[in-house]
Amino acid sequence: MDGRRFAGHASGADVAWLSHVGIEQTLRDQYDLLRHELSDPELRKRKVLCGGHSLGGFITGYFAEWDFDGDPATTGDAGYNQCGGYFALDTVIEAGAPSPGQSALPDLPEAVSAPVDAFFGSISTASPVLALPTVINPETTNLLALTGLAARLDPDSTDGIVPRMPDNPNIDWTLRTLLSGDYAMFATGDPDVRTLNATNEAVLGAILDDNSQPLGFLQVSVGFITGAPVRDKLFPVPATPEVLGSGFFGDALKASPAVFADPGVVYRWLDYDEVGTGASSPDEARYTDRGSEVTSIAELARNLSEPPLDFTEWYFPSRLPFDLASATRFEGHLHRDGVARNPVVTLVASGGIPLPEKDHPNERRWVLPGYKHIDVLTAAADQNDGRPEQVSQTLADFAADRVGSFTVG
Repeated sequence: MDGRRFAGHASGADVAWLSHVGIEQTLRDQYDLLRHELSDPELRKRKVLCGGHSLGGFITGYFAEWDFDGDPATTGDAGYNQCGGYFALDTVIEAGAPSPGQSALPDLPEAVSAPVDAFFGSISTASPVLALPTVINPETTNLLALTGLAARLDPDSTDGIVPRMPDNPNIDWTLRTLLSGDYAMFATGDPDVRTLNATNEAVLGAILDDNSQPLGFLQVSVGFITGAPVRDKLFPVPATPEVLGSGFFGDALKASPAVFADPGVVYRWLDYDEVGTGASSPDEARYTDRGSEVTSIAELARNLSEPPLDFTEWYFPSRLPFDLASATRFEGHLHRDGVARNPVVTLVASGGIPLPEKDHPNERRWVLPGYKHIDVLTAAADQNDGRPEQVSQTLADFAADRVGSFTVG
């Protein structure tokens, strides 16, 4: 890995090059890699499963329908002939523009509506990388990896990461957006979120856990905060039935630390399998239970920080979601029956983002209780209900089938 990129930096030329990385380049890269690694087309058709998480479902939909040689009369190059089946992880396999789903989005403050709108395609290509003014940009996603590293290397130490974060408007407003308990705290910065005494694990949990992280597409069910009192988190939106029912903010009641700037108080983190046990927080039952916690905080920290690849792409090309939002201009490149030609396994997080149901003739679809949008990637091998992790098991079963003749039972 390039050392500059590992450190969270990229040259202007590197970033400018990403302006060319749209849907065509992304699909071509996948096609070329598959042909290089598996040169036998029959082997690809029999052994390869294509799929993805979140935006990856829509990219896979395009791959399935793409005509790579420009001649619609020849089909050996068609995307659907490079795969024996498709899998969707809290997404759908569809060659189209991702959208927030079928439910209506409640009225939101600008601090929340802007990132949601931007993420789902209201993005211009003025910047070659996805760089919102706060929360989602290269600096914050790089710092998310560092937060995971602190939680992995020294989980129980306090103040290991937040005091070391840069003191600039992007980081200040990001921390306020993620950790403020109400609008007054967000607007005034009083109390200062940087004065929270918390372990490195608790900081990571507070940023991403479904009982704290406000945006559904960034949530993971990873345990609960403990060690001191909490209160209902009213920012950026109160947990009304309308808000929780929309799906855009997950389905969990949100909690916020109630004590700041007290050196005698240290917030700690209960792991997913400590919830509902003797180690539990007295506030816990109001917000969560064992059935809705599925990911280990230690494994999440490892996923976020372990080289060689970043978990969340720091320099995500804005051209890609822009292309997906302008999907009709690719009609001439597509075999429109490509998705329907192979079986699909769809795994839906019960508390994930709203997804339309697709009418696929050969689909198996499972809803995963307790899972949030990120959990489909990170859930622990051993679940609190005593069962093995469901995504891994289902994908292994799918791969073990003769996917070329897979039928719905």
